Amino acid sequence: GLAAAGALAGFGAETVLFESEESPAGHVKDWAKLFPDRRAAPEVTGHLTEALGDAVEKRFGSPVTSVKPIGGVFEVRAQGNAPLLVHAVVMATGFDLFDASRKEEYGYGIYHNVITSAGLEEAFRSGRPLLTSSGKTPGRVALIHCVGSRDEKAGNLYCSKVCCVTAVKQAIEIREQLPECEVFSFYMDLRMFDRHFEEMYIEAQKKWGVTFIRGRLSECAENPDHTLVIKTEDTLAGRPMRITVDLVVLMTGMVPRRSTGPLAASLGLNTGSDGFLLPHDGHFAANATTIPGVFLAGTGKGPAGIAESIADGRSAATAAWKYLNTLEEM
Repeated sequence: GLAAAGALAGFGAETVLFESEESPAGHVKDWAKLFPDRRAAPEVTGHLTEALGDAVEKRFGSPVTSVKPIGGVFEVRAQGNAPLLVHAVVMATGFDLFDASRKEEYGYGIYHNVITSAGLEEAFRSGRPLLTSSGKTPGRVALIHCVGSRDEKAGNLYCSKVCCVTAVKQAIEIREQLPECEVFSFYMDLRMFDRHFEEMYIEAQKKWGVTFIRGRLSECAENPDHTLVIKTEDTLAGRPMRITVDLVVLMTGMVPRRSTGPLAASLGLNTGSDGFLLPHDGHFAANATTIPGVFLAGTGKGPAGIAESIADGRSAATAAWKYLNTLEEM
């Protein structure tokens, strides 16, 4: 959304940015460092925010409740704002994180020392030392991949794309902070899809001694001392495993933002079986929709990384600007 707004303003379009939260940048602002180079997240969010300047009208803390086509324009309604008529709309609705408490067998919300990848990132961002619920330095940490992704039981068959590399990044960061801590990463398949991701994975093994085990967690149980027993299977070795750890970190995947469905319905946009917004053509019109003047950007149309989302936002802005120029020629 920030990238699209900044690009549109740069083209000369009168641009209004609606943000449901009081501050912009979505989930990126909740991160400490970004993969693959572990760049500080505020560098990226700060650059995108500063690029808006005074050219973009910013309406933070203004969740959009509906967007409706009316006589060749669109009426945007947002909480706390009068209806706004615009000629084009870029839908950058983003994503929500999968609710890990839905996987009761993993113990999130039940056991003291089961947290999510977002919770771990919050600890990194705060600068606080990583500790268990009782204030002890963990000696063993397990990272669990694909929580809410590639999971028929959860209703999400798709890969969330960035969970594997997030686990690798966070495993390295745990070892940097706690050199004596053993870190285990339990995965279904490692999907290091982008440039330098594979190098991070190799670094995690060779330099930082992270242990990667191919096997999906079947159950997590808590001992009286609040340590955790993980039951899984090492599918490469073909044998069951039980391991005791001090902290379990669940790599939660992406799901469509809760507001995406109602907004799509108000506009008449199509969503896929996964609930994400559908572009007009995935190959040749990935930012366009079946409704002229409505464009899509970022993770509202499916899982994506940060760099990919920024590029997609600028691509959507270019498509919207071309559309606005056709209106002027009419």
